[in-house]
Amino acid sequence: MSSAAQPDPRLAISPADVTLDAPSDPSSVSQLVCRLHLRDGNSTAVRSEVSHLLRSRLRSASLIIFAGLGLFLVWHIFSLDRFDRAIYVLNFAAHVAATFVIGGIAYLLCSHRDYSLSELRWIEILTFFVPACFFMTLHYSKTTYLIESYGQHPDVAAAWLLPIYIYALFIPNTWQRATVFIGILAAIPVALILLSAATHPLSAELLVEQWDVIVTTVLVMFIAATSAIWGVHTINTLRTEVYQAKQLGQYQLKQLIGSGGMGEVYLAEHQLMKRPCAIKVIRPEKAGDPKVLARFEREVQATARLSHWNTVDIFDYGRADDGTFYYVMEYLPGMNLSELVRKYGPLPAGRAIYLVRQACDALQEAHDLGLVHRDIKPANIFAASRGGVCDVVKLLDFGLAKPLTEIDTAHLTAEGTITGSPLFMSPEQATGDVEPDSRSDVYSLGAVLFYLITGKPPFEDDKPLKIMIKHAHDAPPRPTELRPDLPVDLENVVLKCLEKASHRRYQSATELAEALEQCLDAANWTRESARHWWQGIGQPFDVPELNPRAMAG
Repeated sequence: MSSAAQPDPRLAISPADVTLDAPSDPSSVSQLVCRLHLRDGNSTAVRSEVSHLLRSRLRSASLIIFAGLGLFLVWHIFSLDRFDRAIYVLNFAAHVAATFVIGGIAYLLCSHRDYSLSELRWIEILTFFVPACFFMTLHYSKTTYLIESYGQHPDVAAAWLLPIYIYALFIPNTWQRATVFIGILAAIPVALILLSAATHPLSAELLVEQWDVIVTTVLVMFIAATSAIWGVHTINTLRTEVYQAKQLGQYQLKQLIGSGGMGEVYLAEHQLMKRPCAIKVIRPEKAGDPKVLARFEREVQATARLSHWNTVDIFDYGRADDGTFYYVMEYLPGMNLSELVRKYGPLPAGRAIYLVRQACDALQEAHDLGLVHRDIKPANIFAASRGGVCDVVKLLDFGLAKPLTEIDTAHLTAEGTITGSPLFMSPEQATGDVEPDSRSDVYSLGAVLFYLITGKPPFEDDKPLKIMIKHAHDAPPRPTELRPDLPVDLENVVLKCLEKASHRRYQSATELAEALEQCLDAANWTRESARHWWQGIGQPFDVPELNPRAMAG
């Protein structure tokens, strides 16, 4: 469903079983099977989407019309001897005026100035009726010239098909409003024939003899107008369906930012509060699996119980009318620690300590509430910007979190199934002999710390099973073997976390945090250091513009 392109780190959220891949097609958001009716509170969002879409389409239409008028203006210059001099000057003046007006409209629509929906509707009228006025002048003078010179009514219907179909294809509209607009355009060529007959006696005489001219014009304009209006209705219906497909309760889905075995993650916006957020949904084909739903619900409930600054916030949870489950998380500008190391290499010792200490604080709250995370890994620890502070750690993905005292939840993972990530799992998770506890998270956090300061996990192999065996039986390499400049005190902390026997590790996340605090490099990274680093790589931390402009096609 998504390409292998690297995700935008500003949009990165790493829920359970979700790999962050940028979607190859923004329209993939409509693949979410979630057809909800729009609510009254969303009318502002609808107007906003129509406004951005209308501007985009008007810009395209005005550029096309401007290009067409410009090309025909060149031809008009070389047609001096074909008409009466006075008629030529009038037509040429009208042509130049129409070209410059449409060119000015295109320029304004390409600028950065914002326009309200009512202003755009006036621009819409000018975009189509300024050329229409020129066509009327040209066709009336051409009709008069051909009647006087050749005794023949010209066929003016074909030229009017262009503005009618450009309007129908480009301009988002209701079919009722399109009926008025297109009806006026379709009536103009018929009115031109009648006007010519009313103002020119020879034209009236010829029209009686050549009555098929007006019949043909009426039929062509009627068919063109009817098909164009029906096309507007069809396009508008499809647009509404796509909008509803992007709607999940009070949340407007903006962009698919992650997809995995369990579900999708979307960048979204709350319609009333205009707050950016990330929404995780269960894949429809998974919705019927009780174990998947139970794990999903447990993830929400476990995370919602936590209130620590360094734990990702859960805003909302529910299910759509079609049974789709979803929950809403805070939007996190930044990147996870896996991306951080992959892009910029091993971290300085002080920064690694700074980040892991925060993760310890978040974990300790979970442990105090009887929750074991069981899937600590760099991808589940996020370095974000919150409240103007950089390098704020956010602990993600409690999908495998398991209460220490609630044995009844064991059925949610099949007996003998290994949970967690092989590269960072504890020996007891690898063997399955002992139920993981808080010290298992300490081991995993030590493995993460190893990765942050060396750029590699403690054990590597092509086969996950061999990695698990190494976690269970092999002594990890000393971090200084991979990076000789590392301080010994930090190395000792890492190795104590990675002890095979849980009773030889730090017995709590707080104990690990205190040990890290005693390291000599603990004071070498501060909030100011983090701010300067992020500024140095040019990482924007602004909240993304969550308007439908990016979705407009």
